Amino acid sequence: MKRILISVILAAICLSSFGQQQEEKKKFQIKGQPIVTVFANYHAGLGRANKESGFALDRAYLGYQFSLTEKLSGKVVFDMGSTKVSGSDLERVAYIKNAMLSWKTGNFTLDFGLIGLVQFSVQEKFWGYRYIMKPFQDEYKFGSSADMGILGKYKFTKWLSADITISNGEGYKKLNSDNKNRYAVGTTILPVKNLTLRAYYDLASKNIEGDATKDQQNLAFFAGYKHELFSIGAEYNKMYNTKFKEDHDQFGYSVYSTIKLEDQLNFFGRYDNLASKDDWSSADGQRILIGIQYAPIKQLKIAPNFSTWNPREGKSSSFAYLNIEFKL
Repeated sequence: MKRILISVILAAICLSSFGQQQEEKKKFQIKGQPIVTVFANYHAGLGRANKESGFALDRAYLGYQFSLTEKLSGKVVFDMGSTKVSGSDLERVAYIKNAMLSWKTGNFTLDFGLIGLVQFSVQEKFWGYRYIMKPFQDEYKFGSSADMGILGKYKFTKWLSADITISNGEGYKKLNSDNKNRYAVGTTILPVKNLTLRAYYDLASKNIEGDATKDQQNLAFFAGYKHELFSIGAEYNKMYNTKFKEDHDQFGYSVYSTIKLEDQLNFFGRYDNLASKDDWSSADGQRILIGIQYAPIKQLKIAPNFSTWNPREGKSSSFAYLNIEFKL
């Protein structure tokens, strides 16, 4: 009799557990939504550059993001833009920018696949005008925004988080060509309300046949303060042994600010200064950007702006732009 009673109780527990699992499965439905982002502009050269003008489609991101369970999600994104290959007849090229899965449990998140990197993601979000100009490290080729690899992020407290990344180091536009990786670590601190601090370091090695190489290293510091009426951010970046060449160091800083004029109207400005050790790089120079952004609806941003580039070698060039971002 006791055995029968125990069997009945165990069966009831199993059925109850199974029912709860089925109920949980019913509660969670696989979700997904499309990703559509378009950057376009009209630009006109001023002064020495007055022969350059026209319409341009800078970027188009098309993809899909989805949630498989409460902890597991993913996305696939295609990046379409113009080619910069010298002498190429190609007018548009497409890359897979992201093809990744993300697992989140508690305060820990793990990304795997062709992932979005976090080298300058905090700066890019704070700057807020990616459709006009990339953040400093991306604009001047200190690193890539995506790569094949694995990224772990952990939030220790409300004010402290850290991330560790292991990636191929080739970026998302190139296939892995060796057995070397890029190792990165970063930390983000929110010491007081509205203030963000960020420190980042990475190390990469490379085998280049016939050439002596040195490990390439990246060091970055960022501080930004965001008020409801204005924001101001500053960052310092240094890359040691650029392209794995000894003493080919590059460094520079960027300062940017936004002032809220009305609910849908902002004034923004940015100053970049890029330099190199012993002036080895012809890319050294200074950039000034100012403009106004109007956002009539959440999905649309319009920004007339002016930018000038003053290279260390050569003559300066200035452009007037009308940039547009459309995002679903």
